[in-house]
Amino acid sequence: MKQIEVKKIIDPILTSDGAGVKLKRSIGVEPNYFDPFLMLDEFGSENKDDYIAGFPPHPHRGIETVTYMLEGEFEHEDSTGAKGKMSSGDVQWMKTGGGIIHSEMPAMTEGKLHGFQLWVNMPAKYKMNKPEYIYIDAKEMQIHKDDDKKVKVIAGKFGEAEGPVKGHNV
Repeated sequence: MKQIEVKKIIDPILTSDGAGVKLKRSIGVEPNYFDPFLMLDEFGSENKDDYIAGFPPHPHRGIETVTYMLEGEFEHEDSTGAKGKMSSGDVQWMKTGGGIIHSEMPAMTEGKLHGFQLWVNMPAKYKMNKPEYIYIDAKEMQIHKDDDKKVKVIAGKFGEAEGPVKGHNV
């Protein structure tokens, strides 16, 4: 496998988003050297006050959001009528295209909530496409095993494992 050189390590900043959900932002802090990646947030806490207010309805346009749940549960609802409940190991991939309004709210009132969300810039020719919500159950993702390492493949291909998400950014 080809190795790459790490040119810079960026420490995340502590911030909040939505209705006050506490998170750590890594990409999106410094000037964007990571195109097409716009933002990478990690949210996680055992204190319900850090996440219970969630992310009430808000708009997006021209990006894709990829949310990966490590622990806990989130419910998604959007202006296309799509609904979904993400649990540990599940992924939500939302292609916002020409615009979507959605919410992500905790489906729990106590316990640990932990996950990541990545924002990916869509190529200009796809920015006005119809929005799409893709829910991926943890059991649908193939795992590539190599010696003592395991990689869960969400999109694209790694080794013999192929992810369930197909598209222009994959």
